[in-house]
Amino acid sequence: MRNLLLFVLFLIGLFYVRRALRRSVGGRGGIGGKGNDDAGAAPEAPRKMLDAEQMVACAHCGLHVPESEGVRGNGAFYCSDEHRRLGVRR
Repeated sequence: MRNLLLFVLFLIGLFYVRRALRRSVGGRGGIGGKGNDDAGAAPEAPRKMLDAEQMVACAHCGLHVPESEGVRGNGAFYCSDEHRRLGVRR
């Protein structure tokens, strides 16, 4: 009987710890992990879809980098100014 009581207390404690961690990490609480502070707001679009960007290969080393982080020059795309200065590798 004592073991059963300890097991039930353990499960209750586990439930509260899990709930506290979910609230602190996710920043959301309540049922289903969703807060009530933006109940009337439109759902936010997935972050991955908003940040999607074309990856382009460097003409010198072949490294694929996001287009916004590279540089263009001499009619080609490069991952850095140094590789742009060195030019296309053959």
